[in-house]
Amino acid sequence: MNISQLNKNIGQNIVTKQIRYDLEIISGMIDLGSKVLDIGCGDGELLYFLKNTKNIDVRGIEISQELVTKAIKKSIPVIQGDGEKDLEFYPNHNFDYAILSQTIQATQNPKKMLEEMLRIARFAIISLPNFANFKNRIQLLTLGKMPVNKNLPFSWYNTPNIHFCSIKDFENLCKELDFQINKKIFLTTKSKSLKILNYDIAPNLLADFGIFMISKNELCLTPQEQYVTNKAINSSIFGINKPIASNNKRLDR
Repeated sequence: MNISQLNKNIGQNIVTKQIRYDLEIISGMIDLGSKVLDIGCGDGELLYFLKNTKNIDVRGIEISQELVTKAIKKSIPVIQGDGEKDLEFYPNHNFDYAILSQTIQATQNPKKMLEEMLRIARFAIISLPNFANFKNRIQLLTLGKMPVNKNLPFSWYNTPNIHFCSIKDFENLCKELDFQINKKIFLTTKSKSLKILNYDIAPNLLADFGIFMISKNELCLTPQEQYVTNKAINSSIFGINKPIASNNKRLDR
């Protein structure tokens, strides 16, 4: 699916109120029949959409028991837990995709979170607000205090966001960890993916949000990881879309 068609579908879903627009973009990055873990999945909005439109084997982890209950009422398999602490209980390569939507800036250790996501999944999909957006810069420059707006609605003393970062910060972290950025899409608050955002310098200044799909650099894979990756690629080439098997005991059963 190309970007123009993706944006058209996003607009249609906004009108019909099917799903939040950034979640629709994330769903477009996921192959049919895959196995997905959504970390901090809320009430299961994305997982419900994936399950019913793309035949995805979905799992979720959410810290709020109230939201877990709402997800379960939709017949979505979600467990109550803390994504920062509980990912270690999942076996290696247990998922095709691990998703973290607009949450990484609220984690205690974003670097460890990314490493854990790519331990348990082939790909990690992360969306994040861009703190370096020009509107935030103007507020800091003119008012001399932390920005408060639609994208950052909290004051400095009660915000859940403890690690503000920019598009450039995230890309630099991926470079530091030697992770490959497979796909990236930049959005404004009006749910538009502008052509100008495709230029290197523009996203960090103009984008309100970034969505990234990352993976481990194949040059850094262990022999076991390389075997699993090659097997998955070969299956994809021959049209076989099925989850990667694991010899370890699965946590989600």
